[in-house]
Amino acid sequence: MNYILIFILGLLFGSFFNVCIYRIPREESIVFPPSHCTNCGNKLKPLDLIPVISYLFLKGRCRYCGEKISIRYPMIELFTALIWLSIYVVYGNSIFTIKYIFLFNCILIIGMIDYDTQEVYFSTSLVGIIGGIIFIIIEIFMYKTIAMPYGYILKDYILGGLIPASIIAIIAFLTKGMGWGDVEIMFMCGLFLGIKKALLLMVLSFIIGGSIGAILLITKKKGRKDPVAFVPFIAVAAVIVMLWGEKLINWYFLA
Repeated sequence: MNYILIFILGLLFGSFFNVCIYRIPREESIVFPPSHCTNCGNKLKPLDLIPVISYLFLKGRCRYCGEKISIRYPMIELFTALIWLSIYVVYGNSIFTIKYIFLFNCILIIGMIDYDTQEVYFSTSLVGIIGGIIFIIIEIFMYKTIAMPYGYILKDYILGGLIPASIIAIIAFLTKGMGWGDVEIMFMCGLFLGIKKALLLMVLSFIIGGSIGAILLITKKKGRKDPVAFVPFIAVAAVIVMLWGEKLINWYFLA
């Protein structure tokens, strides 16, 4: 039953994230006006807003004007639901499920906005950073023991934020190939993941980014001087680290 509930909530929140991704770059309110067709302006009814199902029922078109609806909307809804469910399967009824779902929500919205606009908005980064700090405080009170005092927990997460972000900052300063928004997002993720997972996140981000970049160059989808958003690569790496980070780290040190 919990699995079904998590999946449904993921679908519903995924629908809301679509609104955030569309409206934040346009500096529009994410709550007002209510959901409407961006082509004809008609207010959408509840039956038009059922995640994934409405898209299929309406055959991917607006009920009122027939404008084609991007398949990206149901894909984001479904992807959100699947990742929420995957996180719950891995971490169960624990604070880590809530924490990593929160991180995923932030990185999904920020990553998609960066993909669309090549911009990282500090307002979105700030929400994630504040959330990371709150979860650090919660973990300190929940998990501090003689073997793991609050100083150790605090150090782990603070270093997780600072070290990878500092490396990205140096790269951004020396090469101009990355933006300061990438620094913000790496710092944000590190506050959630701790130093080991944050370093793994950074390495995976470069591997994924380099691989995708090479494919884009080979297929001539991008030129050498064309900008490529980096936060989506961080987002993909973050999902991998959240779900399989411990196993990857253990495999590396035991290999």
